[in-house]
Amino acid sequence: MAQDHLSASSPLAEHARLAAFAGEWNGEEMVFPSRWTEGGPATSRTVARMDLNGFYLIQDSVQMRDGKQAFATHGLFTYDRDDRTYKLFWYDSLGYTPPSPASGGWVGNTLTLVRGSLRGNARHVYEIIDDASYSLKIQFSPDAEGWADVLTGIYRRIH
Repeated sequence: MAQDHLSASSPLAEHARLAAFAGEWNGEEMVFPSRWTEGGPATSRTVARMDLNGFYLIQDSVQMRDGKQAFATHGLFTYDRDDRTYKLFWYDSLGYTPPSPASGGWVGNTLTLVRGSLRGNARHVYEIIDDASYSLKIQFSPDAEGWADVLTGIYRRIH
């Protein structure tokens, strides 16, 4: 009997762990001066949901600065059972298409994901503070050794 290659597999516990970031969140951010933007405080609104049979966390964020939308992102998180790492497919309003997803894993309550491109390297560090809050630090490095903060934020669940 031929194996059905289209039959659905089930999400793993690693997929379910991403549900910690599902929900609606308000963020207070600090944007650091970079080649992309001036530094300064910002606020953000993030809406994230587990979807596609529980295999993916889909996250959309809008950042506001000085009363105007300054930046927007669309992230798709998953666990890759083949190489046993988490993946982040990240798209934003700067319009660059990433050549590959960020990749990484959990250490305790911290999920760290790194990706490289011809422009340099980005590192996303998500730390679960408690059930109602998490922090995010996005960093940049031209050589993946010396990291500079691009954005830091604290996000609180909207009840």
